[in-house]
Amino acid sequence: MIVVIIDHSVKTGVTLTPPALQRAEPESMESTMTTPAPDTSPAPRRTAVPMTTVSPTVDSAPRGYIPSLGVATFAVFLALLTPALVGLQLKLVDLVGVQAAPGALGLVAAVGALFALFANPLAGRLSDRTLSRFGRRRPWIVGGAVVGTLALVLIGVANSVALVLVGWCLAQAAFNAALAAVTATMPDQVPERQRGRASSIMGIGTPLAILVGSASVALLPSDVLRFAVPGIIALLGCLLFAAVLQDRRARPDERPPFDLRGFFGSFVFNPRKNPDFAWNWLSRFLMFFGYTGIGSYLAFFVLERFAVPDDQVAGVILLANVCSVIGMVAASIVGGALSDRIGMRRPFVAAAGLIMVAGLVVLAFAPSLGVLYAAEALIGIGFGSYLAVDLALATSVLPNEADRAKDLGVLNIANALPQSIAPAVAPAVIAAGAALPFGGYSTWFLLGALVAAVGALLVYRVKGVR
Repeated sequence: MIVVIIDHSVKTGVTLTPPALQRAEPESMESTMTTPAPDTSPAPRRTAVPMTTVSPTVDSAPRGYIPSLGVATFAVFLALLTPALVGLQLKLVDLVGVQAAPGALGLVAAVGALFALFANPLAGRLSDRTLSRFGRRRPWIVGGAVVGTLALVLIGVANSVALVLVGWCLAQAAFNAALAAVTATMPDQVPERQRGRASSIMGIGTPLAILVGSASVALLPSDVLRFAVPGIIALLGCLLFAAVLQDRRARPDERPPFDLRGFFGSFVFNPRKNPDFAWNWLSRFLMFFGYTGIGSYLAFFVLERFAVPDDQVAGVILLANVCSVIGMVAASIVGGALSDRIGMRRPFVAAAGLIMVAGLVVLAFAPSLGVLYAAEALIGIGFGSYLAVDLALATSVLPNEADRAKDLGVLNIANALPQSIAPAVAPAVIAAGAALPFGGYSTWFLLGALVAAVGALLVYRVKGVR
């Protein structure tokens, strides 16, 4: 899955910061805004005003922002997850047959995920420097949605694996560019006490996208519509968010000097200087690795384990995703609200991860479709709780308050990189596991459970958040 931040027009330019940084804020603002006496003091050193600002008097998110954030997140994930979970599998089965489809999917998914890996932080960083009269983020949101929709149409009409690969790479790059800009808005416009709620709204977008995407594949009559309709919905959702968003136009003096080496170097971080961010990144990477393998290979697992006819696979996947979505939505709402009320993040993240691990183990040994549906519900509860809380935790440990979009782009690498690594190693794991009594796909799910369990427990290495 793809799942792994924008400006609001305000009266004053004070960066929303954690308490430790807020103590230094008055001095910073004074040195920037106060004019010294000309006969006694040297000219003050000019410092760039942070490009992502929030008024210190704002104690709640702007009106309409959180609902439109949820719509945009749902729309972009719909465009990305519908092909990833069902659409690409069925398309490739039509093109190369059921035996060759898993290998073709591994190629398409792995290369496409690499484009997502680089597009997200690159777009986030470039949006930090954008001086468009339409704002810094809006051009990336709208432009990414337009290009991504056209790329999905290309996949729908493709008559070869090569064209599917090209279309998926373009779609991954474009929609991840839009996602980087959308995600960048949350910590800038939402105060700390509401971030759990905002994160919950974003988390709900993922399970709803899974449900609607699965239904569209089962109900739409052609490949073109199965890919084009999610793209069009994504475009409309991004246009709505762009219309609601109050995206301030940046001034040239706010943009730091451009250095090519420093620009690309900013996509990495020093784990020694930012250990909390590093541990959260690693925990997130392992959790998404464990989850990625489910959607990518569930259709093939159903075909092999339960001998479901090809024309009924989409219906089985739809019902499985309904079970998962019910668990996700309920857990996402409850988890985010409880985390805000109690003021603790780590226990919720760890518990959510272990619930997902339990679901993966049940799925691996499912003797019937009924047990498979129950396992999907358990996985949904775990991953929904995780999505609701982990982003709120992550925004509290970002290395640089002035570069939130870039830092969250780096964090999103932890979402995207497993989507490249998992399909690359899955064929070998599945082939090796085929000799075991429970089969290759079960072996793959058990490996995902083990990796996710480690990721869930690593969150306790994050010391700066309760």
